[in-house]
Amino acid sequence: MIHAVNIDFNSIRQQFNSPKNMIEHIRHVGIVVSDLEESLRFYTQKMKFVVSKRMDESGSFINKILGFENLKVTTVKMTLNEGQMIELLDFKSHKAQPGPRSINDIGPTHLAFTVSNVDDIYEEFSRDGVEFISTPEISPDGYAKVAFCKAPEGTYIELVELLK
Repeated sequence: MIHAVNIDFNSIRQQFNSPKNMIEHIRHVGIVVSDLEESLRFYTQKMKFVVSKRMDESGSFINKILGFENLKVTTVKMTLNEGQMIELLDFKSHKAQPGPRSINDIGPTHLAFTVSNVDDIYEEFSRDGVEFISTPEISPDGYAKVAFCKAPEGTYIELVELLK
């Protein structure tokens, strides 16, 4: 069951615009990948991100901010048309082993994107072998049609078509 909640966004905006809160906006989401080229194909060809910066990083700065020694990582920043950004990280050293993921894991579990036609995307992605949890479904309030798929590295992607 979904419950409607009334939220006073003006009050929230005032709190976040106060001098006490220094956060301006979310800059990007970092996604660790096991196969950079496969993930690049997915995010550029399927999700329509554009590569804005690609770097091979090592040295004292990256070691210090990520808490490793002798780290080597390739980072790729990618943007959508309105500036939303993700960063793919391919660790050349200190590579972790992928484990099973579930949509109900603790912590961040998915990225959500507003799309114009979720049925068309579902058909295209499915033809190309992209794994989905289910077919597109209309929310109980009729506001949206939603489907979840998985990116090559296992990140869940929520595709949301607004109907109202």
